[in-house]
Amino acid sequence: MNPRIIGMDVLFSIKSWWRSRGTVFWSLLFPIMLILIFGAIFSGTGSTNFSVYVQDHDHSAMSSQLMDIMNKTGVLKITMVNESENVTKYIKDHDIKAFLVIPNGYAQHINQSFVDPNSKVNLTFYYDPTETSSTEIIRSVISNIIQTMNMGLSNGRNIVGLSTQSTITEKFNYIDFFIPGMIGFTIMQQAIYGSIERNTKYRKDGILRKLLTTPITRSEWILAKMTFMLFLSFLTTTIALAVGVLVWGVKVNITPLMILTIVSSSFLFSGIGMIIGRFVKEEETADMAAGAISFPMMFLAGTFFPLAQMPSFLQTIAQVLPLYYVNEALRNSMIYMNQSLAITNAAIVLVFAVIFFVAGVLLTKWRED
Repeated sequence: MNPRIIGMDVLFSIKSWWRSRGTVFWSLLFPIMLILIFGAIFSGTGSTNFSVYVQDHDHSAMSSQLMDIMNKTGVLKITMVNESENVTKYIKDHDIKAFLVIPNGYAQHINQSFVDPNSKVNLTFYYDPTETSSTEIIRSVISNIIQTMNMGLSNGRNIVGLSTQSTITEKFNYIDFFIPGMIGFTIMQQAIYGSIERNTKYRKDGILRKLLTTPITRSEWILAKMTFMLFLSFLTTTIALAVGVLVWGVKVNITPLMILTIVSSSFLFSGIGMIIGRFVKEEETADMAAGAISFPMMFLAGTFFPLAQMPSFLQTIAQVLPLYYVNEALRNSMIYMNQSLAITNAAIVLVFAVIFFVAGVLLTKWRED
């Protein structure tokens, strides 16, 4: 073993790496992005506020005191809802994850309990079972407040109780949340990297120049490639759903909105890939640039865990990312069957698709600049 040869080879590799400034940039950026993203997601979880919508039917000093205590925890952020609103409809229309109802007679039952030990009153907590982590935190905080109140009122006798009710009629598990997000993420990866390959690798190998001598037009070539990307999108979706149904028992609904979302997503992310491939010339650098764009979306757009687990500023960022709306459109159209939210999110995905795909087509060139 010759140390000199090994040293020269290592030195050559370092010089080759250093000559590609784009590669150096993205190589150094990735660990920084990892630290920033995960640090932002998990370092601030202790100070995160969780939104709880409250409908007060009692309008008493005691119900106001309860809401004041909830606000002072620093964990719960209370939003009042008019008592005339239908709870189930309001939760569905506004996609609410946690909703507390204070019943009429709340204060009366508490006062009566001092003379009648059998007098009790229950608050009703509506929760989204798919938001496992956040709803458990909210329910735990409310339960602790109620327990403390019972201790102060009657040395622990259960005067005030908490009944829970799911906002979704069917029972969903984490896998139901995960599979649509994984489908959206897979479509994104395939479309972005597939578009980059045909714009950078083909340009580097001279294939694009050779296409100028053939009868095929640029629009025909792009359409052919897009058809292939759609084929891959539906193939991977089918495989993911088959595994989810056969292995995990996921209940999937094949709907027109689901199909529209998949088609729109393929065009959307292909357009993003074409834009990257237009401005980043080197094949290796283009792949890293694609990773730098797709990687944050993968973690910030609610692919693996709900947005409620992230700090509020990251939730705001997530809502400008295309993958977030792809994930939400797929979940609501194929799993939760919330058609109003599915339509809204699918429409946003379609708008993103038109903007990015048209921009990508217009920027894609066969001739070298």
